[in-house]
Amino acid sequence: MAPSTSKKVLVARFKREPVQGFVQTPGGFLPEGVELLSPSGSLLTIPYTEAKAVCFVRDFESGETWRERRSYATRPKMPGLWVRCLFRDGDSIEGILANNLMLMDPLGFYVVPPDPTFQNQRIFLPKAALTEVHVLGVIGSPLRPRRTKSGPTQNQLEMF
Repeated sequence: MAPSTSKKVLVARFKREPVQGFVQTPGGFLPEGVELLSPSGSLLTIPYTEAKAVCFVRDFESGETWRERRSYATRPKMPGLWVRCLFRDGDSIEGILANNLMLMDPLGFYVVPPDPTFQNQRIFLPKAALTEVHVLGVIGSPLRPRRTKSGPTQNQLEMF
């Protein structure tokens, strides 16, 4: 059995205030919704139809889950799939999705957001909250061999 840990999250919701709490990983994402423990000690289940995003955060103090900068200014450096996700309310966000089909969750996508200085470390986007997901690029694809420094050719004489 895999070990379970509690992670701090802010659940951004459509047309409602965000909810803060702790999610057990990997067991907190149930088929009917996100199960979280509020700081006051009550257990809540937020349906995926209400949740816009589950933001894994460093702390609860700022309470802010979204910033104006939700897209990359240049091509990202982190390996993975560079995606743009469009929400039901017309909002969008870019992120890096793991380029590994074994890590795909049937309930949604885990992405790394574009702003590393913000409090969101990663974001879970429920499929029920999205209308489209576009792949903008593949970063660090293992299909293309890396260039290696070429050694001396056989016809070249060694100088030293």
